[in-house]
Amino acid sequence: MSFEEIEHTADRAFRVQGRDFAELLENAGRAMSSLDPLGPSGTPSVVRTIEVEGIDREALLVNWLNEILYLEQTHGEVYDRFQILESSNRHLHARLDGRQSGGWVTHIKAATFHDLAIKQTPEGLEATIVFDV
Repeated sequence: MSFEEIEHTADRAFRVQGRDFAELLENAGRAMSSLDPLGPSGTPSVVRTIEVEGIDREALLVNWLNEILYLEQTHGEVYDRFQILESSNRHLHARLDGRQSGGWVTHIKAATFHDLAIKQTPEGLEATIVFDV
């Protein structure tokens, strides 16, 4: 399983897994997009290529998710396909596929640093991500 929603008292949270850091980032994007009840369906009509920086992997993960939210809100788009083209612990280059949202805007305010830690597991990496909604 690439992600699962977990209990959180006030916000929404997911436990996300990936075999490596790039897959963890992609699955975090998928987890966040699953919170959008009117999210995209069908063939993507919008493609964006982005670069994101962070001081460490945790900051890069939060910055990645918040950049996606920023693009959704400023361009009126929603994304459901995420491909990390290259990544390190402090930089990523990615492709987002999605479509126009038709005026609908996500209810997610931000990805947060609350209880965030990327851990090594026998299967790869795991992180718990809390979203402010």
